[in-house]
Amino acid sequence: MSDEGNSPGEGGGEKPALETPLIRPRKSTLLSGLRTSFIAGVVVAAPLAITAYIVYWFVTGPMRKLDLFVRNILPAGDSRIETITQAIPGFGLIVAIAGLIVLGAFAKNLVGQTLIRTGEKILDSMPVVRNLHRFFKNVFETALQKSARSFKEVGLIEYPRKGLWAIAFVVGESAGEIDYRLTGGKEPFVSVFVPTVPNPTSGFLIYLPRGDLTPLSMSIEDAAKLVFSMGLVVPEFTAPEDAVKKLEKMAEEAAQERRSILSRFANRKSDA
Repeated sequence: MSDEGNSPGEGGGEKPALETPLIRPRKSTLLSGLRTSFIAGVVVAAPLAITAYIVYWFVTGPMRKLDLFVRNILPAGDSRIETITQAIPGFGLIVAIAGLIVLGAFAKNLVGQTLIRTGEKILDSMPVVRNLHRFFKNVFETALQKSARSFKEVGLIEYPRKGLWAIAFVVGESAGEIDYRLTGGKEPFVSVFVPTVPNPTSGFLIYLPRGDLTPLSMSIEDAAKLVFSMGLVVPEFTAPEDAVKKLEKMAEEAAQERRSILSRFANRKSDA
């Protein structure tokens, strides 16, 4: 006896059961919604609160101490002038900033540079003091001075082997003996800094041919965020072909809007 008539999906046979997905989406509950909102609130409030606290601490701590220190070392003078200067908020800071500007201007001329070199030689003759001075001098020069050693662009290089790509910050063109040994006056080489993760303050200085560097359009700040976040914070990017299509679409919409306006204007004119 054939069971073709009783096969599912034919005639009066039973209908096939609906297939259920292997992974069902989680239903949104009140608790999960509150948790998501709480996390979003922390993400917004935490950076603002930390920034405000650091600014408050800096203003009421180091800056206030510097202001009081400068006020105390200022020579006593006319009581009226002294009263006015004591009443001005941040007068000590203003004097300190003005003093730093004068010192910087003095350090840029020949006499100032000579005196600074003499003072540094005296410090270098002191065993412990010279290490401290060199360390803090390097820190402040690296953090504050904008020189040729600053990062110029960001790109990708194949590191530590072919097929693996790493973010690299371009320091500059190779120079000196390194340039002579590597290029011989032919192919240009560049020096790049490859940071380590999750500690991007350390890394590797690498020299490679300019042609082996794949430039990126992202800014230095965006690349630094990408490294600091271990790849979680990716800057927005629009491919050139997508940008062209978007511009073409906008132009077409503008042309349609213009034709629509002209058509309505012509209809009103004909009705009149």
